[in-house]
Order: sequence, then C-alpha cells, then structure tokens
Amino acid sequence: MRFRLQKRAALLDAGTEAYPVKPGRTHALREVRERFAELPTGESSGERAAVVGRVVFIRNSGKLCFATLQEGDGTRLQVMLSLAEIGEESLAEWKALVDLGDHVRVEGEVISSRRGELSVMAGSWSMASKALRPLPTLHAGVNEETRVRQRYVDLMVREEARQMVRTRAAITRTLRQTLHGQGYIEVETPILQLVHGGATARPFETHLNAFDQKMTLRIALELYLKRAVVGGIDRVYEIGRIFRNEGVDSTHSPEFTMLECYEAYADQFVMAERMKEMILGCADLLGSRTIETAKGTIDLDGEWAWLGVYPGLSSAVDQEVTPETGIEDLRAIAERHEVSLDPAWGAEKVVLELFSEIVEPTLIQPTFVYDYPPSAQPLARPHRDDPRLIEAWDLIIGGMERGTAFSELIDPVIQRERLTEQSRQAAAGDDEAMQLDEDFLRALEYGAPPMGGIGLGIDRLVMLFTDVGIRESILFPILRPEGGQ
Repeated sequence: MRFRLQKRAALLDAGTEAYPVKPGRTHALREVRERFAELPTGESSGERAAVVGRVVFIRNSGKLCFATLQEGDGTRLQVMLSLAEIGEESLAEWKALVDLGDHVRVEGEVISSRRGELSVMAGSWSMASKALRPLPTLHAGVNEETRVRQRYVDLMVREEARQMVRTRAAITRTLRQTLHGQGYIEVETPILQLVHGGATARPFETHLNAFDQKMTLRIALELYLKRAVVGGIDRVYEIGRIFRNEGVDSTHSPEFTMLECYEAYADQFVMAERMKEMILGCADLLGSRTIETAKGTIDLDGEWAWLGVYPGLSSAVDQEVTPETGIEDLRAIAERHEVSLDPAWGAEKVVLELFSEIVEPTLIQPTFVYDYPPSAQPLARPHRDDPRLIEAWDLIIGGMERGTAFSELIDPVIQRERLTEQSRQAAAGDDEAMQLDEDFLRALEYGAPPMGGIGLGIDRLVMLFTDVGIRESILFPILRPEGGQ
C-alpha cells in the first residue's frame, strides 16, 4: 500500500484527480463487445469510444502497453496504449501510476488487434479511481475465509460469486412473479416488535428509547400477515429479513431471509401446490428441473412424495413408533442410533429429534413430511382426522428442510391455550418459547377465515439450486469478528 499511496500522492501533486466525480464514458464494455463483435482481425472500426473499467491484467513493455478492463457484470475488454498514439509523457505516466485493481478511463478508436482481440487503441487515458490494495487473486490468492469476510473482493475476482448474486436475485424475482400470478399482494410488516412470535426461537433484544420499551427483532413474519388476512387481504405475502439469536453452522445463520404467504380458504394441501409451483418456476428460470448435488441427483419433475412423521421414523428404525410410544422406548431408540437428547425433552420433542437426525438426511427427492405431533407447530390446526396430530408439513429436498406449511389454527380459544402453554415454558426458562400475544389473539377473535400458510427459506432455496453452504448463499453473512475468540 505504501507504493500505491505514493502514486496517489503523485497524481494529486500533478493536479490530477485520483478519484474524479464522473470520468465520462460513451460506452459500457459490453456495448463495445456487442456493437463491434464482427470486426475483422486487424481492422479498425473508424469509431471512437470512451470506456471505464477495473484493470485486471496489465503488461507494460516498450512502446506498446496492454491492459484488460473489467466492469461490474464481468465483461472484459482489452485496451492498448502505444507511444505513437498517446505520446511519451502519457505512456510513462501510465507505466508509473497504474496498478492492478485501479479503475481507469481509456478513450480511443475501437479496433481488432493483429491477433483478433477486440480493443480500444488509446488516444488518451485518465485515472477513475486509484486502488490502494492489490487484488488478492493476482497477489496472494483468495481463500474461503477471505471470500466470505471480504465479499467485495470475492465479487471483483470470481465470476462464480457474481453469478451467485444474479441467481439469488432471479430466484427472488421469480417467487414474486409466481405469487403475483396467483393473486397475492406483497406487504411489509414490523421488524421491531413488542412480542416475538410466529416461531419457537430465541430473539434478539433491543430497546426503544422513545417509549422506554424493551423490543425484539422479529423471528417470523407470521402473526402480522395473519392479521392482514383477518382484515380481508385474502392472499398476502412478504419477503423479509428474520433474526434468531441461535447457532451458526453450514445451514443456519442468525440473520436470514424468509418468504411467508397466507391464503384464505386454503389448507396444507393447497399450500403444497403453491410451494411446488414456486420451486418449479425457479427451476425453469434457471434452466433445468434436474439438480446435481453432492448428495445425489434431484429430479424436481419426479414424484413429490408425502411421508408421515411416525410411519417414516418407524420404517427407519425398524420399530413401530406411534404418538403413544413411551419416552423410555424413544430414548432407547436414540441410544441405538447415537442421537443425543436433552433429558428435559418430552416424547414429542424426542420424536422430532429422531426424525431430524435419522430420516431427514435420507430424503433426497422432494418429500412433504407431514402429520406432526402438536408441539412441533403451536400455530397449526389440529388434524381433521386424528386429534393426536396437526395439519403441517415440512418440505425436505436434498436431505434438508426448505420450507414449511400449515392448515392454520384460527380458533382463538385453542390458540390462546397453546400460546399460554408457550408462555409457561418461557417462564420456566425456555428462551425459544413464544410469548402470549394479546393483540394477535384479539385479531383472531374478530373471526379469521380458514387459511393455509407457507414459510420458505430463501437462503436454503438458493443453496438447493447452487449446492453451496449458507455463508455462500448470503451476500454478506454474519461472521465472528476478525481476531475474535
């Protein structure tokens, strides 16, 4: 950096802007490539262009210098600087002052070189932005930690990183288009909340000075969207940031993006069709309904199976497991399969843990796992045929949960009972239990229509289509501070 700072100072001492407000360009690099793509080898177009880009390759030799410029979409274009065209002083300044990573403006005639490389033959050049640090790949290489910690560097030097941003944006855009086509309305709901709910998770806490009030960051979008349905917005959705003060690993981040949508007069089976349509829409946009992953080939055009929690677990452990199976029998199963359990867990929680550890990783093809025990989702409707269960499913693809849905609980009496039980658990020390939300209950008491709801993790959907970890799927993931313990 010391030498680059000296070059910056030299520019300023000469009265030259090192960071001009507007360098002035007539063409983007892509425009030059598209417009002059058929220019014959060794020919001149007879037209001039002023281009700007980051220097990603440079070769200075004698009376002719070469450089490759790159712009934001990854397009590259060669520029050439010759003694005959720009003069001795300007060429010397280029050699002395320009480094890899700098943004430069080059103005001149568009030509095709003797080797057939489309180029701009400079008549003049100027600095657009002097880089004080060298590009890692061209200096010392980029490791995974640098890629996620300094994503801006990753984006500069790796096309795969830029493609990830484009893929995520395309997926989000497609989800919106699909929902709009189904008559859904997009809304925004509060991130700062007085009462956290909609999921069982530990919230982040903060303080609103204006009200001298303890607040939390939302852990789900659910409860406010349901209020909207109560109010008459029959099909509503939101894509928003969620915050959960929990662990960080290859599939979990404390800050992530969720899509939640709710539809009046729908149930879990209608919402399964909605989910399938959204995911297939993303697959079609990206060009294939077949996904190659480290766990195997996923065929989205195949059958999307339905698997009950208890039958699925029974088959996996070769022993019948039902809602009546005792806790000791369940603990014995866990011990045989080396699944760690919290001694405080009840039978339903143990069943969920066993299914998560033993069965879920084996479900590579799209599978709706359904017929959960009630404690799994306190906001789901009791099962229409079996009171021991609830109407909810998780969609597992590639051995990982990608989304969930319910036939939503709309009975305010039962909902109050479940939230009251959650508040008791919270008072007993469960920091993931939901709180009693009186305003939400009041909304239900005005009469909520029967409805179905979906929660879809955007990050995990990106992971599905790109076969990367969650840190790669999030543009700027939360990381431990540099040098932190």
